[in-house]
Amino acid sequence: MALILPKGYRNLLGNAANTEKAIPYVKDMFHDNLSAQLALLRVTAPMVVLSGTGINDDLNSVERPVSFPIKSMSDSRAEVVHSLAKWKRLKLAEMGVGPGRGIYTDMNALRPDEDLDNIHSIYVDQWDWEKVINRDDRNLSFLKSTVRRIYEAVKVTENKVFVEFPCIEPVLPEDIFFIHSEELLELYPGLSPKERENEIVRKHKAVFIIGIGGDLSDGKPHDGRAADYDDWSTENTYGYKGLNGDILLWNPVLENAFEISSMGIRVDEKALALQLAIRGQEWKKDLYFHRKLLAGELPCTIGGGIGQSRLCMFLLRKAHIGEIQSSIWPEGMRLRCHEAGIELV
Repeated sequence: MALILPKGYRNLLGNAANTEKAIPYVKDMFHDNLSAQLALLRVTAPMVVLSGTGINDDLNSVERPVSFPIKSMSDSRAEVVHSLAKWKRLKLAEMGVGPGRGIYTDMNALRPDEDLDNIHSIYVDQWDWEKVINRDDRNLSFLKSTVRRIYEAVKVTENKVFVEFPCIEPVLPEDIFFIHSEELLELYPGLSPKERENEIVRKHKAVFIIGIGGDLSDGKPHDGRAADYDDWSTENTYGYKGLNGDILLWNPVLENAFEISSMGIRVDEKALALQLAIRGQEWKKDLYFHRKLLAGELPCTIGGGIGQSRLCMFLLRKAHIGEIQSSIWPEGMRLRCHEAGIELV
């Protein structure tokens, strides 16, 4: 999206020092609530993985990872993670975690192909979480119940922020609204996916859009998803496809739909084989991660990522993610933000 400069914007916390105090408050409050809601254990995670293993995430399958040779390993190449969707599943298998419990980590990534704007940075920090489930839990009802738990953690954190910083009043509704991306297309057939998101989230304020990655009736996906982590091909109970989606909130500062999380029930052996075939990526079956999954050696899981800087940005009513995190920004963007009262770190 283009850079948004809200008219009359001001830092509700008064200055940068108060913002720096508020950021760890929000992060600590939220990850404690998330851990309690989903029964998650915090684990340490890598920032780099070996290339050619299939462990790194393709995201929309076009982003290029930052990579480099490792001198002490005969110049084997490593790459900075995009996210940890597949690594977490391997970790759960290694730890022998049973159904109903999971892990989360503070994930730090570099995504140099991002188009920089109010919410996109080349530096990504998120809570990456993954939970073991029973095979019978691979359904829409279980997905929705997990989304509601995450949303509850967000709401509790918002209310705690209000207690600590009374200048920031809660805006989130009591419940989150669910809609499939195909239903959204039927509601707004003349709009682009992002325009559809704005319309539905403007109306309901908190929305989970189901089924992202597979083609809709217009022949296009709502948004891109790689073939090998979220399940976007399995038919759900409403006759639509997909056991994944995005959590979006109405941002009162930017006045648009604001994504804080991409998540879903992960592919099983059948869904992985199908989705690789749909994408013409069957060569991935020979990669380390994919071999283990297709052999039935990895648990069924649900998981996702929740943006740390994004959630802080939303809850602290910031206009730009650069007010939360230190990153690299075009000089022209810095100047325009400064003139609009937005001070980038």
